[in-house]
Amino acid sequence: MNVEFSGSKLALLFGSKVLVYKRDNFEHIPFPGCWDFPGGGREGQESPEECVLRELYEEFALSIPATRLAYRRRVTSTSGIGSSYFFVAKGFHFEIDAIVFGAEGQYWDLMQIEDFLAHPQAVPALVSRLRSYLEAVCS
Repeated sequence: MNVEFSGSKLALLFGSKVLVYKRDNFEHIPFPGCWDFPGGGREGQESPEECVLRELYEEFALSIPATRLAYRRRVTSTSGIGSSYFFVAKGFHFEIDAIVFGAEGQYWDLMQIEDFLAHPQAVPALVSRLRSYLEAVCS
């Protein structure tokens, strides 16, 4: 089945923290200088899961199995055109030492989830999506 979508994002949670990176400050990209999650645009005919796992590997050199993607939701893309996918997975602390940050973005961090949700420079759609996930699992 070929599902049309533009890309995928992943909230990779390490206990009370989430893996984020500071986007480059280029004017030609969406949300310059904002805090973002791993993920990006679809390549070829890959599935939403293949897309987000490839992006995680390209951006952080982390390889996790699709079975660890505990939450999946089709959402309106941040461009407002079409749809994308939002995933949540649990990270293991030994994976933190394995991170090798890629060429996109300024630097990465493990940010307290509450700090990300309140951060004025967090990508707004990702704040909303993570908050919806947390409300769903905590209710």
